[in-house]
Amino acid sequence: MVSDKISTGAADAPESSPPPRRGLGMLVVMIGVLVSAVDGTIVVLALPAIEADLGITLAAVTWVVVGYLLVVTVLSTQLGRLGDLFGRVRMYKAGFLVFTVGSVLCALAWNAPSIIGFRLLQGAGAALIAANSGAIISELYPPHERGRAYGFNAFGFSFGSVLGVLLGGVMVTYVSWQWIFWINVPIGIVALVLAQRVLRDRGERQARSFDVLGMITLGLGLFGVLWAMTGLASRPLDATLIGYLAGGVALLVVFVIVELRRADPTLDLTLFRIPTMTPSLLASLLQGVGSFAVLFLVIMYLQGTRGMDPIRASMLLLPGYLVGAVVGPYAGRLTDRLGPVIPATLGLGISVVAMAIFAQMTATSGLWLAAVGNLVIMIGGSFFFPANSTAVMKAAPPDRLGIASGVLRTFASIGMVFSFTTAILVASHSIPRNLAFAIFVGTSKLDGRLAVVFAEGLRAAFYAMMGIMVLAAIFSAVRGASRKSRL
Repeated sequence: MVSDKISTGAADAPESSPPPRRGLGMLVVMIGVLVSAVDGTIVVLALPAIEADLGITLAAVTWVVVGYLLVVTVLSTQLGRLGDLFGRVRMYKAGFLVFTVGSVLCALAWNAPSIIGFRLLQGAGAALIAANSGAIISELYPPHERGRAYGFNAFGFSFGSVLGVLLGGVMVTYVSWQWIFWINVPIGIVALVLAQRVLRDRGERQARSFDVLGMITLGLGLFGVLWAMTGLASRPLDATLIGYLAGGVALLVVFVIVELRRADPTLDLTLFRIPTMTPSLLASLLQGVGSFAVLFLVIMYLQGTRGMDPIRASMLLLPGYLVGAVVGPYAGRLTDRLGPVIPATLGLGISVVAMAIFAQMTATSGLWLAAVGNLVIMIGGSFFFPANSTAVMKAAPPDRLGIASGVLRTFASIGMVFSFTTAILVASHSIPRNLAFAIFVGTSKLDGRLAVVFAEGLRAAFYAMMGIMVLAAIFSAVRGASRKSRL
């Protein structure tokens, strides 16, 4: 049982505080997941409007998304460490506050540096929320019930994705792009009030140092690689891009060396000594690479190749998100009964089938393929996420829950960032890179022969994502084998 005593900062959780109301506590955590999911879809739909209204370049508007994801990736482990030090609930609430303030500033942005900078601040808030949410669930629920809890988390993600798609289409079409950020304000306020009234820090505080050098080398290394990949999507390879790529890779190597020599590193490599932890984290990374860009690719197809407006495209994808939201809690219960290996691997296998369906889309095929493919991949994700999260948190030592949650989020975020850039690179091989890049963010549409050729590029991207998903499924299955080898 998790100790109720907290060694420091008793203001947030006195020893005599009653056990948290798990239902309301879970609701607060789900709101955090929901906000993250909404933000992940709604911003992409608004990129063309942001570019036009602020008069910024295509490369700059792309970093509105990539910069946000990069900050979440770099800060996740460090901010999970803050949760271990000062209290997970306290840092979770701080995350909502920072995210809400960042949203207000994004709505008030006036040029490229301001919108990108405020998105970085918003990303810091999102990292605080993400890095501590998994550890909060682990404190609210005993191990045999965490699968169901993470299933509710999957429901929140699916429902948030639905809201993001629908609200993005409506707001961008009928109101203004600023409202995609204003909508976060009331949600953030409600979450803060509920968290203050319901959640209490109940775990032991752990004093941990901060790995500034590791964080810098990781951030700059990922930035260099991402900058090179983003540049390749819009122009041919040149000496500058090679320099960014080589420099980024070199800094990532330095990051690994630094982490191996630190007693309390950013990325706790000792977690990889746990047999079930390594394949779980690698499965999370590869699942992120293989799935995060799918929504963007489908939107490219529906709006670029088929000429649909955002609202019609949103309605076509709506059934998949709704079904995924319903399946999540049931998949979580299945995890509690069977363990994480079978549901996680099954979810990845279902996602492979979804990629095969998406790959059949052409310039003249039935639109039902997009709807069915989205439904299938949402079901696959609903099986994978609760099971894989359960596997990581069960494998983590009790005093490393915050760090394990942050590492899991870091791997998933790295996957999402590279999914975005990989999708552009693969899809752009059939037509000029700059045109594919413009279509990706919705600034151009296709017709005639060019639409046919571009659809073929998308097919290649979906097949590439399928291969990545197969690798993720292999790691997930190996996790079960490694566990049996220890018994």
